[in-house]
Amino acid sequence: MFLCGCKDFSQHHSLPTRRNVLGMIGASAAGSALSLRCDATEQAAEWIIDTHHHIYPPRYTNANLKRIVEDSRALPSQAYTSWSPGGAIEQMNKANVRTAIVSMTSPGIWWDNGAEARDWARECNEFGAGMAKEFPSRFGMFAAIPLPDAEGSMTEIAHALDVLKLDGIGLLTSYAGKPLGDPSFAAMMDELNRRKVAVFVHPTMSCCGMGIPNINPPAIDFSTDTTRTIASLAFSGTFGRCPDIKFIFSHGGGTMPMIVQRIAGQQRNLTPDDIKRLMPHGFAGELKRQFYDIASVAMNPGGMAAVFKLIPTSQLFYGSDAPFGSTTGIAGALARFELPEAEIRAIRRDNALRLFPRFAT
Repeated sequence: MFLCGCKDFSQHHSLPTRRNVLGMIGASAAGSALSLRCDATEQAAEWIIDTHHHIYPPRYTNANLKRIVEDSRALPSQAYTSWSPGGAIEQMNKANVRTAIVSMTSPGIWWDNGAEARDWARECNEFGAGMAKEFPSRFGMFAAIPLPDAEGSMTEIAHALDVLKLDGIGLLTSYAGKPLGDPSFAAMMDELNRRKVAVFVHPTMSCCGMGIPNINPPAIDFSTDTTRTIASLAFSGTFGRCPDIKFIFSHGGGTMPMIVQRIAGQQRNLTPDDIKRLMPHGFAGELKRQFYDIASVAMNPGGMAAVFKLIPTSQLFYGSDAPFGSTTGIAGALARFELPEAEIRAIRRDNALRLFPRFAT
């Protein structure tokens, strides 16, 4: 288990050096060395790239534990404080996941907390870069940025991609109640498009706030917010304006595959020319160009049937949702679908290698 050692981030918010980060990571893996490498000779043809895998950097986790627990209300605090890179690799090895491209998840790093959010973004990204350096080929990272702080986000995008050389940017589906197609995020999207970057999009709880007794809110709200932000990106023209962003949406696109015809057929205040301008490939065509992971939805045959109907298998990535989802469960569920071997292999790793070729060796 990682221990923070600082009770109040506001009083101790200097960022750790890269050496200190690597030291924390290395210490967490002590005693687990025998399980830190995949068996490349025995299962080389089956190895997996996991693009939906979360981390809990220790200082961030300990300083914000109350917020993290209250956000999902699904797991006890120990589920977050006991996380470590070594433990993550042990679970990856059980499912033959060779590489995980990790990300922060809801509630993220911003709580209307100004410069503190910038500091948390920098610290979490430095931590992820340290993991990738300590365990080559095992970890990549989608960088956290402090949206809706536009200036801070632009600064962190440059640092994460140009200095840390991370693999893309991780976004939540909405910030302060605004979906990603909101005009206030347009300049950032234009910059990500200019860089031709991969953008992993994970749902958050800022969308609804309408709790239902006896149901953990993310069970419904996560999929709903993913659908809302996809529709926002399409109808705002962001997909059409930013064709070089490689969006990766979580959980098979949320509820979008189930209600796509309702959204496509109920536009308002848009002429056919408007729609053509905003969505050059049409609504369904814009959806088919994006990427989607199969975390969670792979455990639901009905949900996956809708995903397969709407999205080409060339656009699907393996995702475990670790440490919440079952890494081995997703691997087993995917194997049970009656797909050609080449398509299974594409979802497991080959599709991801098109975006992240550095993990091929």
